[in-house]
Amino acid sequence: MEPINIYALTRIADTACLERLERQMSKRKKYLKIKSWEVEGLRAFCRKLGNVMEDAAELDFYYSFVMPKLGKEFDLLRMNDEYVVNVELKSGDVSDETIQRQLLQNRYYLATLGKNMYFYTFISGSDRLIRLSNSGRLIEADWEELAKVLEKQEACYTGHIEELFMEDQYLISPLTDPARFLRQEYFLTSQQRDIRKQILKNIRQSSNTQNSTKSRSIPNSSTQISNRQEAAKQENQIVIQGFTGLPGTGKTLLLYDIAMQLSQRAYVCVLHLGAHTKELEQLDERLKRIDFYYRDNLEQMESKRKYSAIFVDEGHRLDAAELDEILRLSKEWDVPVIFSYDLEDILSRDGQKLFGAALIEEIPGFVGFHLTNRIRLNKELSTFIRCALCYTAGNHLKEYPSVSLAYAADGEEAGILLRKFQKEGYVYV
Repeated sequence: MEPINIYALTRIADTACLERLERQMSKRKKYLKIKSWEVEGLRAFCRKLGNVMEDAAELDFYYSFVMPKLGKEFDLLRMNDEYVVNVELKSGDVSDETIQRQLLQNRYYLATLGKNMYFYTFISGSDRLIRLSNSGRLIEADWEELAKVLEKQEACYTGHIEELFMEDQYLISPLTDPARFLRQEYFLTSQQRDIRKQILKNIRQSSNTQNSTKSRSIPNSSTQISNRQEAAKQENQIVIQGFTGLPGTGKTLLLYDIAMQLSQRAYVCVLHLGAHTKELEQLDERLKRIDFYYRDNLEQMESKRKYSAIFVDEGHRLDAAELDEILRLSKEWDVPVIFSYDLEDILSRDGQKLFGAALIEEIPGFVGFHLTNRIRLNKELSTFIRCALCYTAGNHLKEYPSVSLAYAADGEEAGILLRKFQKEGYVYV
């Protein structure tokens, strides 16, 4: 996607023609649906800026840019080597809290660029121009101020803006980059944020219901019977939730992010069923309100302390006995459980039945979510794996420079080949 001249774009009255011109100017792959109020907002912005800036009609902006993978959208964006200017367009009345929240979020996402940043919101219906201060407060701004900022910025970056937002800058895993995770230098996709919001909402509602039940008085025997009935219902109100998705959809990041949020109020525990890595030890040491456990020390979970929530990473590796123990602790402590698990980890259908994914989804009252956006995906490796599994749909690459293929007739030969590849720099997972 490339920047466009919004003054030239808004000279067209017909919306369909305007959308075709926008695609031709921006070089985006698909047509952008532009609503009439958005066009009016752009025209009003050009008019107001033109009143105070002689060269306003010559300015190019990235219009309606969406960050790759994350789905975060910016109305108007302009940048060069030193400065970033972001303007959000609104037509009707919007609360200051909403404007502030959006601009702070924009600043959070654009911080990876490492440039001086200016954030504005223009409300065309009420003719307000608002700026976000360095301290995060909203300030009434004037157009002369914005014009000076744009004049200082001079030329605009004209390349493909997606190249400025490489995935490794904002997509991390707590298991491979714990330092950045601890500094919270990561972003969630809109889908991850929606799932997090729903999971926390379910936990909050369950907690409120249980507190309401416990706070009721018991004046007579008939009330005691009613209370026991409600207590029986309450056993089924413990929230058991989870989410699944293909590798690369950010399950572990989402799980650990939710654990971080809940640990602000009370201790939580994470049961990690994958490899016991040094990175996890670093997280365990730094996160004082989160205790990490592994398959080989699961029995120690009960003896240390009572937790407010139980998190299970790579839940598809659970067996029935381990799952029963987790559910027992959840019931005993009266706390929610959140699973992340992979339905695709076991290739064999028979193998899937023996592992935890099916067991988790069969829990009575289980609430499940499905992550579909693959945010960490190597096209070459993904295509090769699909081809190797005889998956015929989709495009096939002709070359796979990152792939080495070998065949072993038995375990001994496999070990010899693994040692060979490890010496060449490959990492055995």
